[in-house]
Amino acid sequence: MAIVAVSIAPLGTGSTSVSQYVAETQRVLKRFPQLKFRLDPMFTTIEGELPDIFAAISEMHEALVSMGAQRLSTVVKIDDRRDVNHSMEEKIAVVDAELHVERDAGSTQS
Repeated sequence: MAIVAVSIAPLGTGSTSVSQYVAETQRVLKRFPQLKFRLDPMFTTIEGELPDIFAAISEMHEALVSMGAQRLSTVVKIDDRRDVNHSMEEKIAVVDAELHVERDAGSTQS
């Protein structure tokens, strides 16, 4: 299982607003029930098997082109860990646990 962060920026749309394009990418992802995903401020994080994720990204591209984007700039970051299966939530929980240990040790940062 992989965890992938993807950001697709439509260019040539005549506007600096991208919310309608981001919303469309989320609609596309809903058609992939085998994938888990969450929207973050700068990326969408997707969890699943890489072939399924790549298929979803391809469909996301096509959806944005059909909306009038003449060019797409896409950033993809892949965490393909093979020794253990860690979900998005588990990765965050590990860091949260580490922060809890620091707080217990007297750290003043929140």
